Amino acid sequence: MSKKVKIAVDAMGGANSPDKVIDGIIHHSKKSKDVFYKIFGDKNKISKISNKINSDSFEIIHTDEKIEDTDTPLGAAKKGKKTSMWLAIESVKEKNSDIVISAGNTGALFVIAKLNLKMIENIDKPALSALWPNKKGMSVVLDLGANIECSDKNLVDFSIMGASLFKSLFPDQVPKVALLNIGSEEIKGNEIIKSTYQRLNSQKNDLYDFMGYVEGDQLMNGDVNVIVADGFTGNVALKTAEGTANFITNELKSALTGSLIGKISSLVNKKNLLKFKERLDPRLYNGAIFIGLDSPVIKSHGSTDYLGFSNSLTVCEKIIKGNLIEKINNNIN
Repeated sequence: MSKKVKIAVDAMGGANSPDKVIDGIIHHSKKSKDVFYKIFGDKNKISKISNKINSDSFEIIHTDEKIEDTDTPLGAAKKGKKTSMWLAIESVKEKNSDIVISAGNTGALFVIAKLNLKMIENIDKPALSALWPNKKGMSVVLDLGANIECSDKNLVDFSIMGASLFKSLFPDQVPKVALLNIGSEEIKGNEIIKSTYQRLNSQKNDLYDFMGYVEGDQLMNGDVNVIVADGFTGNVALKTAEGTANFITNELKSALTGSLIGKISSLVNKKNLLKFKERLDPRLYNGAIFIGLDSPVIKSHGSTDYLGFSNSLTVCEKIIKGNLIEKINNNIN
């Protein structure tokens, strides 16, 4: 029998919590039997789980204190060590859990995580990463905003961390790393990007293939699957992609519902439209990964529903079973 993955869950963070968190755990437990959920929150509000999953699959650690979405990161850190978020992270620090997840205040989560957890040796800065769909499957993208300014060493570290994350999640695929840049030629970009290119191009490793540069209009092609940038560039790319997806979805909806012909067309193409909608459903890609600390920290989107939170739990499970931290340690210089 395989060892269960122990996930520390902040049940009180995010909109509609703890209900969506508990419903997400219940949904996830139906398809995964190798997970133990350590749930931190108000036991009077999360006790409904007791009748939904096996008692040997979860533990409730009671606290009625929580981090609010309106708390500043510093204010959240000062709020105390008895909040559900702090206790969940502390559980990972003390090795009582393998990984932590929260849908709560993003800034607070990252500050409290950095206060409690150590950096992986030889890594200077953690990065915020996420999964994006592409034509051929999925991509890992980082950094998405944790570090506005980065050195070439930071970007090399991000490449290793991103490739390790991709390999943990998709063990049968080869990570193909590329630097997000304004052109594909070697002479394009600022000095840090060009220096990073030279370092990655000269290094030999068994973890990933370095593919050079990738431009913004090529991100979704699937020719590369680990996309590396500084936090400023990565966050702009993220928000642009989200805005474009929302624009296309809304325009398509308007075109198909704004006239009788459009409505007839939508009925005729209902099956294909549902496939299109599912492909762009953000709940399927929910779960940003704060990577670079000695234990992984997962940030679920605060406004997601139970299905999105369940998918984030799947990311947690795959990361631990894929030995993410071990992969990073084995490949970082």
